[in-house]
Amino acid sequence: MHRTVGLAACAVLLAACTGAPAPAPPPAPPDLGKFTQQKLAWTSCGEALDCAHLTVPLDYAAPDGPAITVGLLRHKATKRRIGSLVVNPGGPGGQGTSTAAALAKTPAAAPLLERFDLVGFDPRGVGTSEPRITCRTDAEVDADRAADVESDMSPEGVKTQLAETTAYGAKCAEATKYGKELLANVGTRDVVRDLDVLRAALGDEKLTYLGYSYGTQIGAAYAEAYPRNVRALLLDGAVDPAQGLVDSLVTQAAGFQDALNEFGKWCACPFAGTTEALQRLVRPLITRPLPAGTRKLSFEDAITGTFAGLYSRGDWPALKAALAQVAQGNGRTLLAFADDYYQRDRDGHYSGAIDAYFAVRCADHTRVTDRAEIDRAHEKMLAGAPFLAGGTPDTSELDICSTWPVPPTSTEHAPRPAGLPKPLVISTTHDPATPYRQGVDVAKDLGGVLLTYAGVQHTVFLQGNSCVDRAGIAYLVDGTAAETRC
Repeated sequence: MHRTVGLAACAVLLAACTGAPAPAPPPAPPDLGKFTQQKLAWTSCGEALDCAHLTVPLDYAAPDGPAITVGLLRHKATKRRIGSLVVNPGGPGGQGTSTAAALAKTPAAAPLLERFDLVGFDPRGVGTSEPRITCRTDAEVDADRAADVESDMSPEGVKTQLAETTAYGAKCAEATKYGKELLANVGTRDVVRDLDVLRAALGDEKLTYLGYSYGTQIGAAYAEAYPRNVRALLLDGAVDPAQGLVDSLVTQAAGFQDALNEFGKWCACPFAGTTEALQRLVRPLITRPLPAGTRKLSFEDAITGTFAGLYSRGDWPALKAALAQVAQGNGRTLLAFADDYYQRDRDGHYSGAIDAYFAVRCADHTRVTDRAEIDRAHEKMLAGAPFLAGGTPDTSELDICSTWPVPPTSTEHAPRPAGLPKPLVISTTHDPATPYRQGVDVAKDLGGVLLTYAGVQHTVFLQGNSCVDRAGIAYLVDGTAAETRC
């Protein structure tokens, strides 16, 4: 820092001595008044729920250009209102509107519903926001899941995967309204700008925010961009924004292996009590998919379904039953777990969350294009998570981002905002998706308070643990927080 300041001073002195013109001042930020001062048109959309759309610029560098909308859902405070509590569930690709609607019915959230307008938002391109990121038809997603392309790691198989991932990015640009322009502006950088427009449109001087999983990355980025606009940030299941794409995938794979090991101890079942047992159970599906009602359970869907069942200890009994069914020749329940992961409903329609996931991840991370580096990353993932051997739902992510049709808009770094009120960061000791260490690092980088939850699940706040819920509610309502272990 001192060297940078010194060089800047020399440059100014040289300009003065030579008569060169002083450098031009930076351009003024664009005027966003028509967005921040908009009146939200709330309409009833359920019992005690209101819905609206927030208008934001497609490209913040050109606010007079096309506009898009962000879907909102609100449950109004029932007693002494403090302000709005804005919530996002993560993903990327998760819908804050459905999360807010669910929390409005959650007994643990009752003290917050008294004091805050609970507001969920669907990030740009997602859910009820318009336009939505669209890459594939429902039939194309079904076909991709059944194909098991990722299981073929021969030179010809890898060549096929690269061709498919390149075509996938091209489809996203072609099928999505505004095409590459929207894809270039769906990253966390732009979601954070939307969040500040939302804060202003809600009439809140300061933001009170609850973010889960990827929603914590939105919160951390907001804290860095607008630290003095923050009232309180509660970040549960923290994503470390300093991690590159490779490191994030490698550490997450190891997190799911850790969760599988814990599941195996609990399950003590011969068909899936160890990594080796699980592999023996699902590897045959690579060549012989299992009947699952009117469909088939592929190897990739078996791995994905297992992933989905490991997110929470509460799902372990159902996961055990699903794997027992597979051992008996029935893939229906494990396929249902995979459908839930991909957000496929009973009618065969997909929410588009997975397409949004890839679009945001590719926008947020430095691109990795070296094939050798990608191959080494895959090897590291499998070394840390041998239960994935033969394929993984995230293996293709590096390939997809390496050929994505627009460049990233963010770079990995540790945010260290000045003037930020202390956030509360909740991290779970055996979190499979965002391992514990990430929360420790995020709390340190943001100057926040760490709440450690000893358990095996991904996110915990307002899910029935009285110790965690009591601490989180006190923080959001009164701003009080202390290092805690629950």
